[in-house]
Amino acid sequence: DFFFEFLPMVAFSASLFLYMVLLIVMKWCINWDSRMLSATCIDLKGENAGSWGSAAYDGEWIKCDSEICTPWGYDCGLNGYDLGDRCPLNYGGDGDGCQPPNLITTLINIALQPGVVDEPLYGGQAMVQIVLLSIAFASVPILLLAKPYFLSLKSYSPIIHAEEDSSLIQGNDGEEHDEEHGFGEIVIHQAIETI
Repeated sequence: DFFFEFLPMVAFSASLFLYMVLLIVMKWCINWDSRMLSATCIDLKGENAGSWGSAAYDGEWIKCDSEICTPWGYDCGLNGYDLGDRCPLNYGGDGDGCQPPNLITTLINIALQPGVVDEPLYGGQAMVQIVLLSIAFASVPILLLAKPYFLSLKSYSPIIHAEEDSSLIQGNDGEEHDEEHGFGEIVIHQAIETI
């Protein structure tokens, strides 16, 4: 039971649900104001010139050669305004790590589009999610088939079902009788438990 039920259940739960909890905590802990400001083009002579040197940005302020720059020195006037180019993190996806992700979309895409992360929180997130999804998929057949297989090997010792009051099934003569089940019934019972 420990190796073929408990460990696969923990692996399945941790690979999907514990990972989502970790993403939620990471999203809370990241300074999104600084990350988004790092990908913002600031016109040094325009209306938002007062934003230059703001304490909201955690990095070093670097001026570029033109009048429109990001805080880390990306020249928006020369190179354009594409968010993926302006973000210094280069995590991939649409925002390149500079915009807060929608975690519901992230959870859905783990299963529906493995390896595709539109709004990453950290570098290498796509590969981590592929590994975690593989662990989840590998644990399902173990959960479904291992226990019925080992019970079928012990077919000489029947499964005893207890009633709600935990008393054994008794016959008319007061003796205890065991109820035997076939392999198909054991698989169906295990599938219900797994779900």
